[in-house]
Formats: sequence, C-alpha cells, structure tokens
Amino acid sequence: MTALARAWAAMSYQEKVYALVRLVPAGQVATYGQIADHIAGCTPRMVGFALSALPPDADVPWQRIINARGGISPRGSDGSARQRVLLEAEGIAFGEDGRTNLRRYRWPGPPPPWLAARGLLP
Repeated sequence: MTALARAWAAMSYQEKVYALVRLVPAGQVATYGQIADHIAGCTPRMVGFALSALPPDADVPWQRIINARGGISPRGSDGSARQRVLLEAEGIAFGEDGRTNLRRYRWPGPPPPWLAARGLLP
C-alpha cells in the first residue's frame, strides 16, 4: 500500500467527500451517489450531510453536487436558489422542470491514476 493510499484510508468520510468534490470542475456536476460510490461505507445521504456541514468560506465547490434526477435537492432557507445561481454562472443550464441534462454536464469521475494512487481500483 502506498503512502497516499494509507493517507486516504486514514481520512474521515467527510474529508474524502471534500477531496472528491474538489475534483469536479466548473461547468460539470456530479451526483451524491457518484461521490458516495468512491468511499467505502458511504451513502448519498452521507455525502449530503457532509456538504451541509461545510462552513460558508469552505473551498469545496458543494454546488456542483446534485441529485440523481439532475435536480437540486432542497436546502434550508435560500440554499437551493443560491446553488442554482452558482451553477448557472458556471454554464450549467436547467430545464423548465428544474433539472439539468446529466448526459451533457455529468462529471466522468476521478481519473484512473487518482483512483489507483489511493488504492481505489481493483
């Protein structure tokens, strides 16, 4: 096991969520489930909890994580509206149904070398 794989294994699930979300580039989105799939024992709901716990000044692009239907999940107060504004500013378009086209905007996931370095490939 490499040093990077050991460091990854020692991280909390929240730290892993944040590391993965930081990989999602502007103009693309990922789903809660897509992030959870790369973290052992993690569920999409746990990804949502981790992102909701971020402080306002965090460097994690939380707005790029949406639900599996391509929509923005409800957030407290104006969080959902803010998320949509941030995504639209990155070029993400939404239909009248409030959903985005995942075939067009979905992030393909971490590159294989990133996954391999953390021991996440079979």
